[in-house]
Amino acid sequence: MSWPQSFLIPDWKTLRNRMPGYLPALIGILFLVVMVACASSITTRTQISVAVMVMAGFLALRHFNEQETVRVIFLILAAFLSVDYFYWRTFTTLTYHDPLSFCFAMILYFAELYGFIVYILSIFVNVDPLDRRPLPLAGDPELYPTVDVMIPTYNEEPDLLEVTLLSALEMEYPKDKLKVYLLDDGGTDQRCQSEDPEFAAAARQRRLELQALCQRWGAHYLTRKENIGSKAGNINSGLQHSNGELVVVFDADHAPTNDFLRNTVGWFQHDPKLFLVQTPHFFVNPDPIEKNLQTFATMPGENEMFYKVIQKGLDYWNSAFFCGSAAVLRRQCLAETGGIAGETITEDAETALTLHARGYNSAYIGIPMISGLSPETLTSFIGQRIRWTQGMVQIFLLKNPLLIPGLTPPQRFCYFSSCFFWFFAYARVVFMLAPLCFLIFGLKIYDANFVDFTAFAVPHLLAVFMVSDFLFGKVRWSFVSELYELIQSVFTLPAIAKVFLNPRAPTFKVTAKGETLGEDYISPLARPFYILLILNSLAVAFGIGRLVLTPETSFPTGVTMLWAFFNVFILLAAMGTLFERRQRRATPRMPVAMEVRIKLGKKIYTAELRDLSIQGCGVVLDPAYESLFVEGSKIELTVPGNSKMEETPIHIVVRNARREPGALFVGGQFDHASLEEMKLKVQLVNGSSQRWVDFQTTRERRIGVIRSALFLLTLGIRYSLQHFGHVMLAANSKRTGKSFKPSPQSV
Repeated sequence: MSWPQSFLIPDWKTLRNRMPGYLPALIGILFLVVMVACASSITTRTQISVAVMVMAGFLALRHFNEQETVRVIFLILAAFLSVDYFYWRTFTTLTYHDPLSFCFAMILYFAELYGFIVYILSIFVNVDPLDRRPLPLAGDPELYPTVDVMIPTYNEEPDLLEVTLLSALEMEYPKDKLKVYLLDDGGTDQRCQSEDPEFAAAARQRRLELQALCQRWGAHYLTRKENIGSKAGNINSGLQHSNGELVVVFDADHAPTNDFLRNTVGWFQHDPKLFLVQTPHFFVNPDPIEKNLQTFATMPGENEMFYKVIQKGLDYWNSAFFCGSAAVLRRQCLAETGGIAGETITEDAETALTLHARGYNSAYIGIPMISGLSPETLTSFIGQRIRWTQGMVQIFLLKNPLLIPGLTPPQRFCYFSSCFFWFFAYARVVFMLAPLCFLIFGLKIYDANFVDFTAFAVPHLLAVFMVSDFLFGKVRWSFVSELYELIQSVFTLPAIAKVFLNPRAPTFKVTAKGETLGEDYISPLARPFYILLILNSLAVAFGIGRLVLTPETSFPTGVTMLWAFFNVFILLAAMGTLFERRQRRATPRMPVAMEVRIKLGKKIYTAELRDLSIQGCGVVLDPAYESLFVEGSKIELTVPGNSKMEETPIHIVVRNARREPGALFVGGQFDHASLEEMKLKVQLVNGSSQRWVDFQTTRERRIGVIRSALFLLTLGIRYSLQHFGHVMLAANSKRTGKSFKPSPQSV
């Protein structure tokens, strides 16, 4: 049987193409108004029936999230349950009992209101992520636009900068149309002429080293008189000394792949109003949370939710924004606004907001084409997130996207969502402390009976978890966001307060990269999390007492105890992240599978390249050769099928060799004998974007809400025990006077 054409539901993309860009936003607002109207008249009995039917619909639709129409229906159903809940929450549960209870009830309500707004905005932003593909370069190469690559640097080591410079210079593009500039803010006249003689000498030495580095490889060295305007000022100074039609920005540790320009410049040829092509930031080392919980190789990275889904959702609404690096911008557009914006410390998002308001377009290509470094310590990680938080709050206060002229309605919602998200610290801290209000102090902060709570709150909570898994399940497992946000919130909440007191006060601070840790140690940031863990554990104990002494309050007591238990669950995982694990390699090894040839003496052996970094690699050979590959042996590596890497071998010194089941693993350190060989080594390590895509793909899988909870609970118990075991050993050594030396690395 076939349905008449008039009864078929048109595909969402078909609907989208039939309407102007602003109509979906207006339809969404209208739909919310209708849902509120429905919520105002729904009864508890009806709500239970509706919730059961919607949950059944969720279970039926959740496996079809790649189909646009199904995706929209799923999200509309979820939004209905949440709007319904929040209407009930607003007009039923905020009962006045006493001033103190009502005060804390409103604090909790506003935390929930924050979460509700972010949730609805997230549904809107991610209704149909746009998976934009590269456009091939068109026309005669002589007519390709000229490109200036800007690599701003402040205090990064020359070795790290050399890798980024070489990678940028080797991008596939006509060489007469490509210039690479190293913008050195660590060797400015201001620093070289400092009154501190040691400081000035170090700055002058840095300038000489980087000038020699650029001369050696054919890059252009630029510095300036004064350190004004931080990164934005540095790039704007570089713009004044260059003239390329397109400007590429790479952070000092962001080494591009060969195909970066080939995959991005074509969009500028296609759209004359395009001001930006942004690409993902991909990191070859774990962030501190991944490192300390040892999840880097098994769980999707923290930033993949943003770069794999949210930026694509923003791109659908022409709202993908500049992320400070791994991006191409049109110089003509920047010139209209005086260059990179610098009123806030998130100069990237501010620049994009300004140019979107002028009617220009942006594009996002979700292929990882750079490899960078995450902060290695929690202190550096938190410092970076404080800067991001303060910068986005500055934009919210100084350039509110809901009020700035020139944006389309969807762009306003998208930018508002991107800014408003960073207030999560308020909600996270409130949710951590709220169970104490009732269980310990007896404050009445949430009025609801069992039936109403089951009818309205439970379906809403289930919908939130299912939507999160539906939208982001492959790239962000459930409860991982709660962990990351909790770790940040304790420190970003005071930072937000400072911005509200003085929106122009925050200053740009460079995030440390390439650090090493000699020993395991407890992070100096751990103290507030000890306090939160103790308080929530006490709340559970008080709850047990309430169940015994006042059984008539068993429902609110039981629900609030579950809440406190959930907090303890997240805090145990936080304890694991606060146990900083040693890291002796400044350049991490990434997995790779590639056939290579190994030459030892006059003999050549077939091998497989297993891992690779800018300093060394690991290869697997036949175990019969174990006696030949000893520490200190010098070998040569070539790559069959690659003409350059067949003609010029890469020299390696063997550092270790060990037997594995059915194989011999040989680890070596690169020992390049010429500049050409070093260039080939950098290309071998950083040249292929497919290698980064393959690595991400190995981590991307949907495991569901329950398995996610069990996964994080297992990690939390295991690593929190190690955390507390380390604390006890340190305390015991202090008591007995025996040697126990934690890492000298401190904050």
